[in-house]
Amino acid sequence: MDAAKLHRLLSLYLSTILLMLRHFISSLPKLRYHPIFIPLADALLALYYHSCGLSPYSVDLDSNTTIHCWKSNHKRHNRPNLVLIHGCGANARWQFCLQVRYLSRMFNLYVPDLLFFGGSHTGSDDRSEKFQAKCLMEGLRKAGLGGDEKCSLYAISYGGWVGYRMVEMYPEVVERVVILSSGVGSTVEQLWELVEKIGRRAEDLLVPEVAEDLKMLVKTAVYKYNPEWIPNFFLKEFINVMDGGYKKERRELVQNLLARKASFDLPPLNQETLLIWGDQDNVFPLYLAYQLKRHLGPKARLEILKDTGHAANLDSPHDVNKLIKSFVLDGYENKFS
Repeated sequence: MDAAKLHRLLSLYLSTILLMLRHFISSLPKLRYHPIFIPLADALLALYYHSCGLSPYSVDLDSNTTIHCWKSNHKRHNRPNLVLIHGCGANARWQFCLQVRYLSRMFNLYVPDLLFFGGSHTGSDDRSEKFQAKCLMEGLRKAGLGGDEKCSLYAISYGGWVGYRMVEMYPEVVERVVILSSGVGSTVEQLWELVEKIGRRAEDLLVPEVAEDLKMLVKTAVYKYNPEWIPNFFLKEFINVMDGGYKKERRELVQNLLARKASFDLPPLNQETLLIWGDQDNVFPLYLAYQLKRHLGPKARLEILKDTGHAANLDSPHDVNKLIKSFVLDGYENKFS
């Protein structure tokens, strides 16, 4: 083969390779926003929960409503039952990932998804906390919390509203209550004041549709970690995967809270209650913790975590875990002493 033909052949090969490479590079921006990383992380979290001795369980309450829950594989009768109720932002698997291994060693765990999060959903148009509480309890009963069994609750943020209603509606079932960084008991005026201070609509912040709003949510809720390093494509993936097609319904949950005339129609609880708050909570500031403690009366105790924001389960998971362990186990052991 003469030099001219070889040159033409090499040029053809090189041009073809460059064309393919150019096509690949031009498609990268589109590939970056295709959900890859979050589904992978979600799958790894599922494997992690399995390694902690939990398995997923889904049950239909009726033709319209399904509750999904992670629960302990081996239910031990010498351990108390503990129900973990998450807040807004993500499903239960993501919100309790830093706590589930520790807590699974001493409790029979039930970790349900609230309606419109994870695998839980309903066709009902009821967006109240009472409906959430009713569905959770029915789901827990079918997941194995049966008969005259009792449990303790650990509820975060929005989950605090749901957990409080569960205690109100099923006082014979719930023994002890742990509420973490929740605005339950606040007046609607106080909630609106907090929303205005943050400078975002509540539903935009708690049910973000764009990366900037999710970044603001993380920045507002988490004190110890700066979200600025998180790339936008990762945040977009998180939003697209986590909403599960129920973005509208989640926004209605937030709007339902803000439409209430007041949240102080809540009766004081008869159960011993532990309130855990971060001293740097910018979502529900510390004065709301003292307000809730006064409302609950002498059976409530407040623990304040230093250098901790609203998401204390992420900022200070070890401290939260130790408080839950000592508080719930103390009540369990005293029952048999």
